[in-house]
Amino acid sequence: QVQLVESGGGLVQAGDSLRLSCAASELTFSTYAMGWFRQAPGKEREFVATISRGGGTTSYADSVKGRFTISIDNAKNTVYLQMNSLQPEDTALYYCAVRKGLIDSRERKYDYWGQGTQVTVSS
Repeated sequence: QVQLVESGGGLVQAGDSLRLSCAASELTFSTYAMGWFRQAPGKEREFVATISRGGGTTSYADSVKGRFTISIDNAKNTVYLQMNSLQPEDTALYYCAVRKGLIDSRERKYDYWGQGTQVTVSS
């Protein structure tokens, strides 16, 4: 059973930056991808970004392209989400997830999920 623990959320002002981290317990899959999703109050959970195990392949939601950067440190089994130029519409509970296989933006394709870390952006 893979366990994921997110951290780094908080309350910031519009225009600020935050870096989220997600530490995974031992990952033994030969191929896997890690992703970030978010869920705002009253809305469905949505895709944010995903990255391949080696870090060479990434994909982003249009709403975060150019502002957010996903990265991975395999030695630490940790994936990061650097969020710049944060806006109030980025306010959400951010979840980390991992799937066996290649990157994918579809929530249902992910096998393991963290509990989430709250990001709140004030205007």
